[in-house]
Amino acid sequence: MSEIHNRSPAPTQAGTRRLPCTRHTHNLPRMKPRTWPALAGFILLVAIVSALGGAITSTSVNTWYVELVKPSWTPPGWLFGPAWSFLYALMAVVGWRLWLLRNDSPLARPLLKLWCLQLALNCAWSFLFFGLRSPLAGLLDIAALLVVLIWIQVRLWPLHRTLALFWIAYIGWVGFASALNLSIWLNNR
Repeated sequence: MSEIHNRSPAPTQAGTRRLPCTRHTHNLPRMKPRTWPALAGFILLVAIVSALGGAITSTSVNTWYVELVKPSWTPPGWLFGPAWSFLYALMAVVGWRLWLLRNDSPLARPLLKLWCLQLALNCAWSFLFFGLRSPLAGLLDIAALLVVLIWIQVRLWPLHRTLALFWIAYIGWVGFASALNLSIWLNNR
């Protein structure tokens, strides 16, 4: 791989030089003005999921959740909003880029389906944990979400490394949230 990066650009027929393609950047679609409405659609989709999750969470976060025994390493409540806002923005960008790649790479369409699955699992967690007030149901959901996120990461890395790096932040946060969910379930059975 380092040979690809160290070669000088190959001459083209017109005598100009072009940069060599690497495995994860070749055949990426060029950014066109018509792609921006698709980005807006992905932002809207994750905003709807965020709003649904927030609405359900608000029914229990100041009542039932306060009464739960939580570990000492539980983050302060004010941190969750900014963290999830950042992660939802990353999710929207990754989903949008996968949508742009759907006709150019055989990996993109299956990844886009997994992206939709992770979004559904993400939304379901709020309904299960806060709506049903069931740390166990939330734990089962977030475990499935973590598996899907890791699978996306494995498949995303060879396709688009920048998106894969974005995805690491999401995996890290959900991994932490999984440990927190597990601890809450164990301490409140």
